[in-house]
Amino acid sequence: MGRKVTVATCALNQWALDFEGNLQRILKSIEIAKQKGAKYRLGPELEICGYGCWDHYYESDTLLHSFQVLAALLDSPVTQDIICDVGMPVMHRNVRYNCRVIFLNRKILLIRPKMALANEGNYHELRWFTPWSRSRQTEEYFLPRMIQDVTKQETVPFGDAVLATRDTCIGSEICEELWMPHSPHIEMGLDGVEIFTNASSSHHVLRKAHTRVDLVTMATTKEVLTATLDLEDVRSYRAEISSRNLAASRVSPYPRVKVDFALSCHEDMLEPLSEPVEWKYHSAGEEISLGPACWLWDFLRRSQQAGFFLPLSGGVDSAATACLVFSMCHQVCEAVKNGNQEVLADVQTIVNQAGYAPQDPRELCGRILTTCYMASENSSQETRDRARELAQQIGSHHVSLGIDPAVTAVMGIFSLVTGKRPVFAAHGGSSRENLALQNVQARLRMVIAYLFAQLSLWSRGARGGLLVLGSTNVDESLLGYLTKYDCSSADVNPIGGISKMDLRALTQFCTERFQLPALQRIMAAPATAELEPLADGQVSQTDEEDMGMTYTELSMYGRLRKMAKAGPYSMFCKLLHMWKAICTPRQVADKVKRFFSKYSMNRHKMTTLTPAYHAENYSPDDNRFDLRPFLYQVGWPWQFRCIENQVLHLERRERQDLDGVD
Repeated sequence: MGRKVTVATCALNQWALDFEGNLQRILKSIEIAKQKGAKYRLGPELEICGYGCWDHYYESDTLLHSFQVLAALLDSPVTQDIICDVGMPVMHRNVRYNCRVIFLNRKILLIRPKMALANEGNYHELRWFTPWSRSRQTEEYFLPRMIQDVTKQETVPFGDAVLATRDTCIGSEICEELWMPHSPHIEMGLDGVEIFTNASSSHHVLRKAHTRVDLVTMATTKEVLTATLDLEDVRSYRAEISSRNLAASRVSPYPRVKVDFALSCHEDMLEPLSEPVEWKYHSAGEEISLGPACWLWDFLRRSQQAGFFLPLSGGVDSAATACLVFSMCHQVCEAVKNGNQEVLADVQTIVNQAGYAPQDPRELCGRILTTCYMASENSSQETRDRARELAQQIGSHHVSLGIDPAVTAVMGIFSLVTGKRPVFAAHGGSSRENLALQNVQARLRMVIAYLFAQLSLWSRGARGGLLVLGSTNVDESLLGYLTKYDCSSADVNPIGGISKMDLRALTQFCTERFQLPALQRIMAAPATAELEPLADGQVSQTDEEDMGMTYTELSMYGRLRKMAKAGPYSMFCKLLHMWKAICTPRQVADKVKRFFSKYSMNRHKMTTLTPAYHAENYSPDDNRFDLRPFLYQVGWPWQFRCIENQVLHLERRERQDLDGVD
């Protein structure tokens, strides 16, 4: 009697609207699954068209090409003798659904629409899809003619059903359904479903792994600890729990699609079971060193550019960005060492050298990363030295240059036209002059960065261009502590969704993991933009003094604003309790008012934010994640008056309490 089954799941590097590439990756994954003895292959959510099609889901072309790929999959000999579970959009009765299409041997068994759509944070699925609301019900779906020609079927079941094979019962969930308070797998399990599948496109967020793993283990308890599992273990485990059996006797049954196919074989006595997977939880620093580094590699190879250009200031943010590229080089070298031919082919294309096989991360970094220290008269020798030292240790091609001639030329044009010459506040100028002079330096660095990104390889006799990397962290973006169209304006920003505190954790991790002692000096130095005149050769300007708040406070404001959905008054009320041991109500009020005034004044900068790796749920990215006005009444008169009234009330009560003591 067969009772051991092998199932396969996969995480594919799918690309929105890359139907040809997506098809080949799906076929390859099915081929690998069969080689490993799997009889059921589960793919990612919407893998045929790619999850991130956004408003392209509205286009009939996306549906058409998805069905064309499905037809190719159905007709391929690779997909024979294995149940294939693929994701794609499907239009049923003029309603668009996010679906699983499950097929076997050129026959579609079931089209299962998603029943709970993700519509918070980064997700907007309700914009394009409708959830299937008819639990445990199916309808007939009339197949397009191109599919009928392959399957010889006119209709197939569409809806909420499960598969009943000759040896087990399989139920399907899709991503968000696992996160529901009453997930479908609960009722499925009570109805005798023994194997649950969950196709997901859940994105990476720092520290999210704990939640995801907890949900999976709570959902399955015993059943899906291994890839090759013994169905008798599932059955005997369930049968001894009387309360579960009582609930199971009352559950409404799911429609069952009968499948004349077995996942197990008769002679499986000697078939080994898979070992339980021990999940490794990474520290924040290690997690950042891996996720954004992979994202950078993906962006680089897909953009078909020859590397990266990074303005390296000698501060933590740009140093952390450099570390991510260096971590990427480590991972690429490790993949090549382990025989990954796809990564090797991508490297050879990027460096334009057939036969090249990277072995040393420093050598590879020198080929694909150009760092540049752009000094002005306000730059210190310390930051210049720190940038050079880090570049030497990671092996990047490093350039050091001065921008003062460009600054002088631009200010000369202004003086020639207006007859006025602005000066820094340190030399008697106004705040407007002071800010404008800082911004000129910052914006010229952006212009120079793009010039060198386009032509630095040309000047060295090499082909291709470089992607400009930004290095503004999520806290500075939230407050708008950046110059619009300065070096924060880049092609991609790998740290744009990461807080300053987590970046410090990353640099500390990289110091030890990659043996980069230069990072110690960088972390010990105060964060500074170095846009104002030095005082006796020393830095006179620090970021936290400029902002009027610490990075720790700024991270707290960001989490409360976005994740706790707090406006000015709600934030004041929450911080009143959180900071009661260190701040008076008046101090809390002043801090909240200062934050919201600066945040709203600078919100317009978020409309031009460089595309960033999404790592924090309080990201202020206006383009896709944090949809809010960019022009505010920056005085917040009503909200701030509510705060002030509450502060006055608390202060009166405190005085009364003191009078009572006297």
